[in-house]
Amino acid sequence: MKQLMSFVRKEFYHIFRDKTTMMILLGIPVIQMILFGFALTTEVKNTRIVVLAPTYDEASERIISRLNNSAYFDVADRINSDDEIETVFRNGTARLVVVFEERFGEKLRHEGKAHVQLIADATDPNAATTFSFYASNIINDYQQDLMGATSNPYRITPEVKMLYNPQMIGAYNFVPGVLGMIIILICAMMTSIAIVREKEKGTMEILLVSPMKPIYSILSKITPYFVLSCINFASIILLSVFVLKVPVTGSFATLTFISLLYIFVSLALGLLISTFASTQLAAMLMSGMGLMMPVLLLSGMIFPVESMPYWLQLISNIIPARWYIEAVKAIMIQGLGFMAVWKEIAILTAMAFVLVAVSLKNFKVRLE
Repeated sequence: MKQLMSFVRKEFYHIFRDKTTMMILLGIPVIQMILFGFALTTEVKNTRIVVLAPTYDEASERIISRLNNSAYFDVADRINSDDEIETVFRNGTARLVVVFEERFGEKLRHEGKAHVQLIADATDPNAATTFSFYASNIINDYQQDLMGATSNPYRITPEVKMLYNPQMIGAYNFVPGVLGMIIILICAMMTSIAIVREKEKGTMEILLVSPMKPIYSILSKITPYFVLSCINFASIILLSVFVLKVPVTGSFATLTFISLLYIFVSLALGLLISTFASTQLAAMLMSGMGLMMPVLLLSGMIFPVESMPYWLQLISNIIPARWYIEAVKAIMIQGLGFMAVWKEIAILTAMAFVLVAVSLKNFKVRLE
């Protein structure tokens, strides 16, 4: 028994000395519980909406106030013509436009009926169905309160229009998300494991101290995986278009450019992981388990980012997949071009520079 306890004590010492393993064992469950607890929700909250009312009257203002005061909607703006609706969606100002018919309040008082059109961005069909349902219920509640107060048979008819995906095809939503998830997980895992394998064998140090600059050594390791990832991207796009029938309605050149940029960011992220991991197992856990949950929960792939607590929304800003998925939806589903996704391109470019710079610095520190 004494020998057994000494060996058990020895194993504990080995585990406690490996800080990376301790962080993975004790830190990841806590992070996963927090993410699941706050991000995992079927409710769609804080959806940005824009209102169009040719004549703002008491009835329309009351409905607008009810929408804005609910936990589900935030009135981002008011527009004055139908021509501005397309611009609202293209700029990402709102995901729902509430259109009141002309002389809404007057028709409701004299004719007893009026119409409201709900135009939803259906690039995410599940979310579009949910917040359109919420808006219809709020309008119906106002109708019931109005009938109860006056005993008149008022009828307000919400007409829902799904923009960009009128058939509510689920593939339109999950293809951009799966594309973003596959690229970042495979790329990060490939580079992190490959470089850690070199460090375990002792050959990475030989490469880095050779006459060739460290940046060239590292880029030479990344380049083959970049080419293989480009082939993965091409195969996924071909499957999406010809098998899943998800069209690329926007600029294919812009889609290709931002995808190549995202691939480089993902490879650079794997490079950064390799500077912290000491073994291939640790690198696999950090690049696989460590990235899987944030990408699934915080990128907007499954759950809308605006429905999460504010502090989680801030964290989601550092997830590369969030910006890539938003750009892919805008290009593939909404049919937009380069100018519509310049913000996402700028953010991913900045991430690439930061990741490469930090990785290089960490590599130099390890050699010292």
